[in-house]
Amino acid sequence: MATKLNAANTPQFLNNAFQRTLAKWNRERLAPGFPDEDWRRGFDRQMQMLRLEGAFLDELRAEVQDDLADVPEQADAFVAWFEALQDKGPGQNHPLFSWLAETATEGQMRWFLTQEAAGEAGFDDLVAMTQVKLPHGPKLELAENYWDEMGRGQYRGIHGLLLTELVETMQIKPDIDTTVWESLALANAMTAMASTRRYAWLSVGALGVVELTAPWRCEYVSAGLKRLGYGQRERLYYDLHAKIDIKHSEGWNNNALKPLVEEDPRRARFIAEGALIRMRCAERCFERYSELLENGAEIY
Repeated sequence: MATKLNAANTPQFLNNAFQRTLAKWNRERLAPGFPDEDWRRGFDRQMQMLRLEGAFLDELRAEVQDDLADVPEQADAFVAWFEALQDKGPGQNHPLFSWLAETATEGQMRWFLTQEAAGEAGFDDLVAMTQVKLPHGPKLELAENYWDEMGRGQYRGIHGLLLTELVETMQIKPDIDTTVWESLALANAMTAMASTRRYAWLSVGALGVVELTAPWRCEYVSAGLKRLGYGQRERLYYDLHAKIDIKHSEGWNNNALKPLVEEDPRRARFIAEGALIRMRCAERCFERYSELLENGAEIY
C-alpha cells in the first residue's frame, strides 16, 4: 500500500525543529500543574501551538488521502479492510526488526530503545483521552484495554512501569533533544489525535492499529534482548505486548470498530485515516532508524 504526500504540497512540519518544539509543548501542557493567576500570559502561545498542531495533522492527513478511496462503510467489510493492514499496511514486516532480533549489538539495541522510549506517548493516557464520551460499548472495550495497561490494578504490572524498568536496567537516557524527529512526530501525532476531540475517530483507528501490528515487532525486539542476555523481567514489556495485543486487537476490532461504524458509517473513513497516519509515521521511524544504525548509531 503506497502512501504519499500530495505533490502540490511541501512538508512544513516534518522536521527536527518543529517536532522538538511540539514535543516539549506536549510534555508541558499535559503535566499536572497548579492554578496560576498569570495563566493569561501563556494563553496566546497555547493558541499558536494548537494552530500549528492542527496544521501538522492536516499535513499528515493529506499524506494518506490516496489510500482512503477504497475504505468500505459497511461494518464487517470495514473490519476486514482494517485487519488487512496487518499484512499490507505501511511499515509492516520491515527488515529492521528481524535485524534487531538476529544481528544488532547491545549498543545498537540500546540506541534503538532510547529512541523508542523517548518517543513513547503513553498508550494508557492516549486510551484514556480517546474514550471520553464514546458510546458505551466501545467505551467499555477501551476501558478493558486501559485496565490491562495499568496492570489490572497491580502496581508492578503497569506496562509503562515495565518500560521504565527496562530503560533503567539498560542505563539509557531518553531525551527529546537527542531523539530523531521521526520518533517525536509519531508521538506528537498520537497525542494530537487523542487530545483533540475533532480527531477522536482518527485516534480510535490509530490506537487500534497499534494493537493490530505491535505483536510481531515486540516479538522480534524481545528475541533480540534475549539473545543479548536480558532476563525475563527486562523483556516483560515486549513479551506482554507480543501476546496480549493479539487479544486486544480482536476485542478492539469487534467491540469498538464494528459497532462504531454500524452506528455511523461516516466514521469508517476517519478511523482508517488515523490508522494510516499512525502506520506512515511508524514507517518513517523504521526507515530512519535503519539508516542511522547502518551508519554506526549505537550507545556504548
